[in-house]
Amino acid sequence: MNEAFQEYLIEAHEELKRLEHIIYVSLKYTRTVDVLVNALTRLLSVYDIIIEAFLEKAKEDGLMTALPKSPALRATRLGELYPDDPELQKYMTFYAFLKNVLKLPRNKREEYRRHVTLVVELERSTAEIDIDNLTSCEKFVHRFFHYAQEKVLGVKEED
Repeated sequence: MNEAFQEYLIEAHEELKRLEHIIYVSLKYTRTVDVLVNALTRLLSVYDIIIEAFLEKAKEDGLMTALPKSPALRATRLGELYPDDPELQKYMTFYAFLKNVLKLPRNKREEYRRHVTLVVELERSTAEIDIDNLTSCEKFVHRFFHYAQEKVLGVKEED
């Protein structure tokens, strides 16, 4: 087992703690769309670190020779490496959705209130990110983290 994998997952865990702080502390006192965007950016950061851990493992296993440079290419490459893993594909689809939400123009609703909402017009629908579904996103990224621990390190760790 390579220590680099463990380092990536430790870094991802630290990033998860920062994400939790944004959601459970910062949003409590500063209910703005900027804080929602900050939390989504942090979520993507956790994803990027975990994806890098997966790719390093794939590289060590001889499935690839070099890591792609951009995070988007890394995510695409990871999806291509494991097309028969439906759980990983589900996580990669969510990652692509988050990237899309953050790059599109956004609107605000009920800023400074409990139901502060980030609204983004997608191609065929509207995405609305509020405190409640941001909390669900945080739980989802925790599941991805535990899944990565299991796949990359071979351990099932309880948090």
